[in-house]
Amino acid sequence: MHIKIGTRSSRLALWQAEHIQALLGREGVSSELVLIETKGDKILDRSIAKIGSKGIFTQELEDQLRAGTIDIAVHSAKDLQSSLPPDLGIIAFTEREQVNDVLVSRNTNVSLTSGQPFIIGTSSTRRVAMIKHFCPHLTTVDMRGNLQTRLRKLDEGQCDALLLAYAGVHRMQYDDLIVAYLPVSEFTPAVGQGSVAIEAAMSLPTDKLQTIRRLTNHEATEACLKAERAFLRRLEGGCSIPVFGLATWAGDEISLTGGIINLEGNQMLRETFTGAPAVAEQLGHQLAESILAQGGDEILLTIREKL
Repeated sequence: MHIKIGTRSSRLALWQAEHIQALLGREGVSSELVLIETKGDKILDRSIAKIGSKGIFTQELEDQLRAGTIDIAVHSAKDLQSSLPPDLGIIAFTEREQVNDVLVSRNTNVSLTSGQPFIIGTSSTRRVAMIKHFCPHLTTVDMRGNLQTRLRKLDEGQCDALLLAYAGVHRMQYDDLIVAYLPVSEFTPAVGQGSVAIEAAMSLPTDKLQTIRRLTNHEATEACLKAERAFLRRLEGGCSIPVFGLATWAGDEISLTGGIINLEGNQMLRETFTGAPAVAEQLGHQLAESILAQGGDEILLTIREKL
């Protein structure tokens, strides 16, 4: 069996694809990487919200899945749109890395809690809104590009610190630049943060699908992400909508915390639902309905009018 793996070409994307290669290789499954450039890789002078977030990092890979030139596409789970076309599906989620957002800087004295103002670089509307909410004395600037590009911009003085996902920083071995781990009780991460998702066309031969899933899928992570993605899907959230969600599996239950924050950071809705892993998607739907009923629908409408 030979698997063609579609991936973006950034160092982090290649780490993710090579990780999948290693998991497949445990039982001698051969594979090759097919590098594909996406719209999100080409357009770096505009924010994600202004480009239009639907499929910004996935569309070109999905086109190759349909064409059959690749067997699977490897994505950061948080980059996947909330709803996939019926001819495509996620067949596996890898075991999740630590989910926290982290503050990265060359200056070890920068702190979110010191009260001292400084400039944070981020391309995430969720992180911008949360900084406005929890740290209104700080300033944010849009910071697009891969991790190495952002670090170069940091070194050029375009910002004093970066706000990033721990998973990417750790996988690229920049742990020594982490000056703070942000608590998930406040800075709840984006849906899917920390996991690698494998997407395939539904026409993929069954033997390949089953082998890939058996060697790469982590069941506990999958159940948690199904809950999170069901929540996101009901809210019709994308990369540019400041929705957050995190499910954890403890004992025989999944606990899902999620919500939404407006762009100005002065309205935040957050709630937690708990249920059995077997009803993970139902849990996500219930949480979304509750958030919408509390005023989340109005926040979403206002956000979409402004983006």
